[in-house]
Amino acid sequence: MENCLFCRIINKEIPVQPVFENESVIVIRDINPQAPTHLLAIPKKHYAGIHDVPADDKEVFSSLFGAVGEVAKKFGLDLAGYRQVINSGESTGQTVHHIHVHILSGRDFTWPPG
Repeated sequence: MENCLFCRIINKEIPVQPVFENESVIVIRDINPQAPTHLLAIPKKHYAGIHDVPADDKEVFSSLFGAVGEVAKKFGLDLAGYRQVINSGESTGQTVHHIHVHILSGRDFTWPPG
C-alpha cells in the first residue's frame, strides 16, 4: 500500500534498524514505547487486519508468530514474561492499518487491559 507507514519501512523508504528480519517479517522498536521493551512484529505482506487475511494464506500467521517467538528468546522475554497485542480498528488504538503484533515486556501489566 502506497501510504502505509509499515509498507514504506518494509520497502526501505523509511530507514529503521530492525531487531529481527527475515523474508516474511520485520521486527522493529516502537517509536512510542509503552513498556521498557516494546517491539512491533510486522509481516511483509500487507493486510490491514487479521480479518483481511484469506483462509489459504496461513503462512502469514505462522511466519509472524514464529518471528515473535524468536525475538522473545533473543531478548530473554520468554523468561521475563511478555504480552502480545494485536489491535484491529481505530476504536482499539490501531493507528497503522497493517497487521502487526506489539511485544511488550519489562513492567507489570494489569488485567483487563485498556
